[in-house]
Amino acid sequence: MQTKSTLTHLECGKCGAIYPADQLMNLCTACNRPLLARYDLARAAQTLTRAALAGRAETLWRYEEVLPVQRREAMIQLGEGWTPLIHAQRLGEAIGCPDTWIKDESVNSTGSFKARGLCMGVSRAYELGAKELAIPSAGNAAGAMSAYAAAVALPAYVYMPRDVPSLFQVECRVLGAQVTLIDGLINDCGARVREGVLAHGWFDMSTLKEPYRVEGKKTMGYEVAEQMGWELPDVIIYPTGGGTGMVGMWKAFDEMEQMGLIGSKRPRMVTVQAEHCAPIVRAFNEGTEHAALWEGARTVADGLRVPVAVGDFLVLRAIRESGGTAVAVSDAAMLADALEIGRHTGIFPAPEGAACLAAQRMLLEQGWIRPDERVVLFNTGTGLKYAHLWA
Repeated sequence: MQTKSTLTHLECGKCGAIYPADQLMNLCTACNRPLLARYDLARAAQTLTRAALAGRAETLWRYEEVLPVQRREAMIQLGEGWTPLIHAQRLGEAIGCPDTWIKDESVNSTGSFKARGLCMGVSRAYELGAKELAIPSAGNAAGAMSAYAAAVALPAYVYMPRDVPSLFQVECRVLGAQVTLIDGLINDCGARVREGVLAHGWFDMSTLKEPYRVEGKKTMGYEVAEQMGWELPDVIIYPTGGGTGMVGMWKAFDEMEQMGLIGSKRPRMVTVQAEHCAPIVRAFNEGTEHAALWEGARTVADGLRVPVAVGDFLVLRAIRESGGTAVAVSDAAMLADALEIGRHTGIFPAPEGAACLAAQRMLLEQGWIRPDERVVLFNTGTGLKYAHLWA
C-alpha cells in the first residue's frame, strides 16, 4: 500500500545536482556533499493541513506527505517522534527568561533524537533494497540504527570509539549489532566504515552521508511549529555534533511556509558545541563556509565529540540565514546545568541537552537573548546513559 509521500527527487545541497530518488545513494557523485530530499509541496499541501493533522497518530509519521518512504510496509515504527514540548517555567524564572521551553527527545524509542533520523534512514534503505547497514557513532546513533535494523532483520555493523560509555556498546550488542571498538574518534570510525562498504557492500548510514536521516530529524521542526500553535519561537538552541537536526529543522521551516502552514517568521538558530570540540563555532566566528578538522577533540558529551562534519556548510547556512549564532560551553557548565534542569523540570538531560541551558545563560548575559523572548532548548537524549558522570 502506498503512503502519501510526495517525494520527487534528490538534490545536492552544495552544487544543486539532481538525482532520482528511487536508488540507494550516499553523497553527491559530482561534489561529494550531502543530498537532500525534495517533494511536490503543492501536492503535499492538499492533504497535509492543520485540520488533517489533528486526527493523525502522534508519531513522526503524521507528516508522511513530506517523508520519503513510499510503501507502508517499509515504515519501521517503534514509537518515535511527537515528543513533549514542556514549558520549563520554573527553570526559566530562575535564569531570567520565563518563556523557556524544552523539547524532550529523551522519550524517543531508543532514548534520544537519533531514533528519528535512523528510523527514516533505515526505513528508506530497507525499502530500496539495502542488505547490510553500517555506521560510525559515538553512541546514540548506533543504538538507534541497531534497533531499527533489528526490527526488519537487517545485519548492522557499528564502529565506536573505544572510550564511549559501556552502556552504548551494550545497547547495540543486545539489539543484535556487531560492534567494533576503535582507538580514535568518530571520524576514525568513519574511515573503517568506508573500508567495510568497499569490501562488503554495506550501506553507509553516516550522518548526512545518506539523504534520509535528515528527513527524520526535520520532524522536530514540524512538531515545534504544531505544538506551539504554528507560531515558531524566537530562538532555538540546539547541541550540534554532525548537525543533522539543525539542517533538518531549517529545511522543515521552508517546507512548511511553502505549504502555507506557517508564515515567514523564523527562529534565530543557535548551535552549541563543547569548548574542546567546536569546529562549527570556530568557522562561524571566522566567517568561513566550511569547518576545519578540530584537533584533539575531547568532551564528556560524546554526541558533541565530532571534530569534522560533512554537512558543515549546511549548518553554517542555517545559522547565518536565521540571524543566529554559535557558542561553545565547558564540560563543567554542562554537568552543572544538567542538575539545574533536573531539579527545576523533572527531566534528566544528557550533557548535550544541558549544554543548551549553558548557552542560553551565556546569551542572556550578553543581551543576545532578551528576557521576554520565547526560547526552545533541545534535550537530545536521556541522561541515564551518562549517569556515571554524576555518580
